[in-house]
Amino acid sequence: MLDELSAVRYAAQAYRTAATAAGVAWVDQAQATPGGPPELVYRLFDVAHVAEQLVWLQSQPWHGQTLLPGGGWLEPWPTDVGTTLDYLAFSIGTPFSWRHQMPLFAFGRIMFTFVLAGDREGEIWRYGYNPDAWDAVRAAPSLATLFDQWTKGIADGLITLDGTNRWLQADDFQALVDRSPELDPFAFPVSVPYDHWPLLRERQRECGVDMDCIAQGPDCHEELLDVVDATRESLGG
Repeated sequence: MLDELSAVRYAAQAYRTAATAAGVAWVDQAQATPGGPPELVYRLFDVAHVAEQLVWLQSQPWHGQTLLPGGGWLEPWPTDVGTTLDYLAFSIGTPFSWRHQMPLFAFGRIMFTFVLAGDREGEIWRYGYNPDAWDAVRAAPSLATLFDQWTKGIADGLITLDGTNRWLQADDFQALVDRSPELDPFAFPVSVPYDHWPLLRERQRECGVDMDCIAQGPDCHEELLDVVDATRESLGG
């Protein structure tokens, strides 16, 4: 779902206010000049347009700072074909083309993406680099909703400042589940432990993930890797 741009701005500012109050050193850097994405974005993700909400976010001076829960950061517009496609190589069974999403927020071994096209445009999806879990799932129905969840997580004390690294750290998955439905545990960049895989599978079904593909995980993954390699070659990456 695509939020109104004003809603994204408001939610992002509310998150920044909460994160700063929690102790994050949010350094103001030179803001990028607003404008469209580089031409590579259209070729790489096979889309004809890019939502203004994503363009606005990419114009913010957040790059290079660990401002997000789990010490995460905002990924810039892609410049390397191979690296970007590798980020998407675990998007098994998604109800949209694997290429119609851009890596947006990186959290170590978890990546959040922004869906660029179709009736799911604007949704935020997440993938862990885990060849056993096959955990492609929607993190939030929209960008504003994701920021709202993180802001609530700070207010509820489930996202706190790591005194050593000086970045925000989300609580474990069980603690987030215990606050459901106020908080959606999948909106937070924490790993889904094995004993919560039934909840993961239930959420995947709700999100339209192809469960047959999940059941055939290794085979589907090999097929996707072959497609990724072919796409990389066709794009000269």
